[in-house]
Amino acid sequence: MKILGIIPARYASTRFPGKPLVEIDGKTMICRVIEQATACSALTDILVATDDDRIFNHVISLGKKVVMTSPQHPSGTDRCLEAYIKSGLSADAIINIQGDEPFVDPSQIDQLANLISKPHVEIGTLVKRIHDEETLFNPNKVKVVFSPDGKAIYFSRHAIPFQKSRAQHDWLMHHAYFKHIGLYAYKTTTLQAICQLEPSPLEVAESLEQLRWLESGKSIYVAETDIETPAVDTPEDLKHILDNLL
Repeated sequence: MKILGIIPARYASTRFPGKPLVEIDGKTMICRVIEQATACSALTDILVATDDDRIFNHVISLGKKVVMTSPQHPSGTDRCLEAYIKSGLSADAIINIQGDEPFVDPSQIDQLANLISKPHVEIGTLVKRIHDEETLFNPNKVKVVFSPDGKAIYFSRHAIPFQKSRAQHDWLMHHAYFKHIGLYAYKTTTLQAICQLEPSPLEVAESLEQLRWLESGKSIYVAETDIETPAVDTPEDLKHILDNLL
């Protein structure tokens, strides 16, 4: 199976403009993401999808593949599809690798590649077990419930399931909760289909695009990981990385 890794990298950001080009120990963030993706044995090719000349020219200077895309895309999913179409490359599946995770673990990308390679999997993503109440009750940390065979049932910003007969401080003792790790893999035909969908009621309510896919009848399968690498959403996130990882 041909699996293409696409790294969406926007310049505009409300909380941290230009973050793909910030330096982390002598290398730009986008350079580090590309290097981590290059270490994945399962990817047949890697492509950066951007909407900015500065990022485009920087990736070219690194000798890597990059495609200019529209600045109007509502999500990285839509940007991935445009980049794939414009690239002229052929792939059976695409993995959307976050451009703001400079230390994304190659083994997680390989894990996703293995998941999307299964014939019945249309969309794949990763989950990590939650062990602390701060994460469990943080609405910025998306939770997911899934069936025994790994098929996602629902994603929510709320802690799910709700345990009616127990106090919240006891929930983790009596049920396994999982956090969503935002890496996605899609069969190419599925990516084309979901990018044609209109926003759905559940998506609007939770502000989670994957709920649109579930509401349309698409299946999402999960694989469990014990790895979580830091994302850079703000200058404070970058400072934390520099203080603790380098």
